[in-house]
Amino acid sequence: MSSTTPPATSSPAPSPIPPVVPAGRMRDSEQPTLPLPVNAALRPWRPTDAPTLVAACQDPDIQHWNRPAQVSAEGARAKIARWQQRWHDEQAAIWAITDGKDVGQDDAAVGLAGLADLDLRGGSAEFLYWLLPAGRGRGLAVSATVRISRWALEELGLHRLRLTHSVANPASCRVASRAGFPLEGTLRSALLHADGWHDEHLHARVAGDDWPADA
Repeated sequence: MSSTTPPATSSPAPSPIPPVVPAGRMRDSEQPTLPLPVNAALRPWRPTDAPTLVAACQDPDIQHWNRPAQVSAEGARAKIARWQQRWHDEQAAIWAITDGKDVGQDDAAVGLAGLADLDLRGGSAEFLYWLLPAGRGRGLAVSATVRISRWALEELGLHRLRLTHSVANPASCRVASRAGFPLEGTLRSALLHADGWHDEHLHARVAGDDWPADA
């Protein structure tokens, strides 16, 4: 009986294009707390923020535009744990927007801002944000978007950040424009909401774009 020698396998050739951000840059560091210029701050989510997340998933405006599934307190704590894990897996960077610059055990979360669909090798990510009624009308969404953008582009080293929203949501369009994300175009019938398919505006900024003077 003759034996057959399996064919030799070769490792994939390395990409001629190096990663924009080397793997490990997030995994090897703790998620930072970032001060905001409007008597507020960005900090990592905590298990004690679960009631805020439950309330957000029940808020009509957040439900309509962000489409979160309703969660129990236990489900909210599990979601917060997944966000913490996704930071260390270098897949997302999600912050709580808190009311007050003095970040401590009693500071209240009034919103969320961060980056999902994070691609370190390709140098890009997509923005997420929402605010509860207690955080609205004070420019927090703009300030949080600008601060996270500075962290992502200048400290982490990403190249391009994108932000999309329904064309029926002019408030998000104003946030994007004020935060220095110019409108690039319209994605037709791009996202399914409770009332049907919505066209989406695509905004983006890239490394080297000017920062807004008033944010």
